[in-house]
Amino acid sequence: MLKLVGYIRSRAFRVLWALEEMGLDYEHDPAAPRSEEVRALNPSGKIPILIDGDAVLTESTAILTYLSDRYGGLAFPSGSVERARQDAATFTLLDELDAPLWALFKHRFLLPEELRTDAIKPAALWEIQRAETHFARRVGAGPFVMGDTFTIPDILAGHLGDWADRAGFGSDDPDWLAYLDRLRARPAFQKVNATAG
Repeated sequence: MLKLVGYIRSRAFRVLWALEEMGLDYEHDPAAPRSEEVRALNPSGKIPILIDGDAVLTESTAILTYLSDRYGGLAFPSGSVERARQDAATFTLLDELDAPLWALFKHRFLLPEELRTDAIKPAALWEIQRAETHFARRVGAGPFVMGDTFTIPDILAGHLGDWADRAGFGSDDPDWLAYLDRLRARPAFQKVNATAG
């Protein structure tokens, strides 16, 4: 059985959502980052961690790609034009939305006090909101980034958009909000979100 390690209100949410979308059996251990249990599996102390048999895998997007390729679902076939376009959407989200959101979050909550600065906030907010608006244009009529097919970048966009909204950083672009509503309406998202508290 698959086992996911990492508390829900983290990038572990992405993997839990994918596991639910794919209908895979799994066990969830909501361990905190940098805990002894987590460091025993990943010396950096970062979550999530997926255990599949003897394999111990880290980094949420790598885990999503592994699950998709190994168990089928959430992705177009490797080597296809559609997969290249799907991967381009994934990398765009990681570069243009995840990166500034994570930078802002670290400066507000995680870095040692002496390293935090509010000076990055205006630029990071601009980047976050710009990325959401631009991604909504990429989705277009959708309903998802790859048309009618729900894929990994939709999971990333849904997690990042929800995270930005909860932190008060999100865009008020109506197309982005409509897309985010479609993602949040998925039963798998709702199931994982309900357990997050």
